[in-house]
Amino acid sequence: MNIDNIKSQFPIFSKKINGKSLVYLDSSNSSQKPMCVINRLDTFYKSEFSNIGRSIHSLSVNATNKFDETRMSVKKFINAGSKEEIIFTKNATESINLIASTFGQQNIKSGDEILITELEHHSNYVPWHYLRESKGAVIKFAPINEDGDIIISEFEKLITPKTKIIAVTHLSNVTGTIVPVKEIINIAHKKNIPVLVDGCQSAPHIKIDVKDLDCDFYAISCHKVYGPTGVGILYAKKDWLEKLPPYIGGGGMISEVTKEKVSYAQLPEKYEAGTMPTAEVVAFNESIKFMESIGIENLINHEKKLTNYALEKLRSINSVQLVGNPKNKAGVISFTIKGVHPHDIATILDEDGVAIRAGHHCCQILHKKLNLPATARASFGIYNTKDDIDILCEAIENCRKVFNLK
Repeated sequence: MNIDNIKSQFPIFSKKINGKSLVYLDSSNSSQKPMCVINRLDTFYKSEFSNIGRSIHSLSVNATNKFDETRMSVKKFINAGSKEEIIFTKNATESINLIASTFGQQNIKSGDEILITELEHHSNYVPWHYLRESKGAVIKFAPINEDGDIIISEFEKLITPKTKIIAVTHLSNVTGTIVPVKEIINIAHKKNIPVLVDGCQSAPHIKIDVKDLDCDFYAISCHKVYGPTGVGILYAKKDWLEKLPPYIGGGGMISEVTKEKVSYAQLPEKYEAGTMPTAEVVAFNESIKFMESIGIENLINHEKKLTNYALEKLRSINSVQLVGNPKNKAGVISFTIKGVHPHDIATILDEDGVAIRAGHHCCQILHKKLNLPATARASFGIYNTKDDIDILCEAIENCRKVFNLK
């Protein structure tokens, strides 16, 4: 796999930051975009643009077909059973809110329990909190150990006859923990409890097979998977989508409207009200093709080698403390430097052209558990190299010099 050739497909890397070559280590926040995606957006807006599913003129028919091609590509990419199980949203946050709202409307009453974990991003906590406020639900948090792994035995103990749904991340955006979601799903399904998986971080780093996982719901944000912003994916088993009510009402999701009643469209349109982000969905097809051209296994192997190299290098730097040591880890590394606030670390690294993220990464519950107000985070994409890691470590050494650390 020629990483230099892959990196050259991302025009952002021709840019200089403070006169230095850009080292982008913030892919967990949002990945950069290859030229094929950028060109597809440009072409669609220049010569193909139309709204979908309404008009019957040539532009609209073509746009509708291209939109549906992406749905078929997503189906194949995650191994869904049918295209009707693929719903386009504006991001994974909306995907999770869609399920929390519709499932909660039908299935949650006062005292019912929702089980999540201490690893969760706010996007997989706040929607359930709404049900706690509106329905009187109870949220339970499955604990993690000091390495950042879910304690499965403790997780299982938290399940009771009142547990109505389990929502769990596939990959932590702080510790890089790859959560054993298949094991969790098996435990849950033995008790007839549905499971939602937050796949925001996993989709760019792990081969996703929803049939093999047997999850009920799976949420993805396309902007983290080398795609455009403004597009999310909700996978849901067809039986659930047929049972649950619509989420947003309006044009495109109706079958018939009269003064007395409204009937809804078939799947997947039932959940896609209003004008969709057509260009972005069409362009996301190129993101999938880009990843498939590299090969998911090649991508996984590359990032695994890169992560191991980075861990070894960072552990050798005095005063750098790595956050978490999970059994299975992907390309997300959070760290602290003794005596230096993470925001200062990020600012100084930026002077060397190194882009990382600093803060609580929308995981305040996890940071409180770790007794840390904030961390610095380096996260990898297919375009990163060992040279990027070397530059990161040099920039950290420069940071240490600024603060006179030995």
